[in-house]
Amino acid sequence: MKTLFLAAALAATPLLAFAQDAQELKAPDAFSDIADEGERSVALFGEMMKVIEHPRCLNCHPAGDTPLQGDDMHPHVPPVVRGEADFGAPGMNCTTCHGSENVAFLTGKGSIPGHSPWQLAPVEMAWVGKSAPEICAQLKDPERNGDRTLADLHEHFAEDGLVGWGWHPGEGRTPAPGSQEVMGQLVQAWIDTGAACPES
Repeated sequence: MKTLFLAAALAATPLLAFAQDAQELKAPDAFSDIADEGERSVALFGEMMKVIEHPRCLNCHPAGDTPLQGDDMHPHVPPVVRGEADFGAPGMNCTTCHGSENVAFLTGKGSIPGHSPWQLAPVEMAWVGKSAPEICAQLKDPERNGDRTLADLHEHFAEDGLVGWGWHPGEGRTPAPGSQEVMGQLVQAWIDTGAACPES
C-alpha cells in the first residue's frame, strides 16, 4: 500500500532532464598532458565535480534537513526530514519507503530508489549551494568528511554501494556521469597529485 501511495505521489511530479555537457567522465589519462602536478590535480578535481554536482549526489547532500529528489532537485515527496542519525524521523524512517533495491512503479514510468542502507549524508557534508573550492576543502577536512583520510575518501567514492547507486538509480533518474570505476580512478589520481583544490 505504501508503495502505491508513494508511486502515485512521485508520478505526479514531472522530472526535468538534467543539463549535463556530457555523460562521459574523462579518465585520469586525459589529463596527463598537464605538466604541472598542482594544475593537473586541480583539473582532476574539476572532472570529479561532474559527479559531485550531479543531482544523484546533491539530492542526498542537502544543505538543510529535507532531502531532494529528481533531476530537478525538488523537495522530497512525501515531506520528510533528516531526523536522528540522518535516517529520517521516528515513524517515517527512510526505510519506511526505501528498500534494499530500486522498485519499479506499478503504474506509469519511474521507480522508488533503494539501497541498504538508505540515508542522507550528515549535514556537515552538505554540498548543495557550495562552490568547488568549498567542497574540496570540506572533503579534505576530517571534521566535515566523517573523519576520513584521503585513502578513506578514495574507498568511499570507489567502492561504497550507496555512492555506486548513483550510477544505477532506477527508471526515471539520470545516472551520474561515467562510472564508479572511473570516478575511483579520478579520486586516486587527484590524491596522487597532491589533492589540490581549485581557487575559484
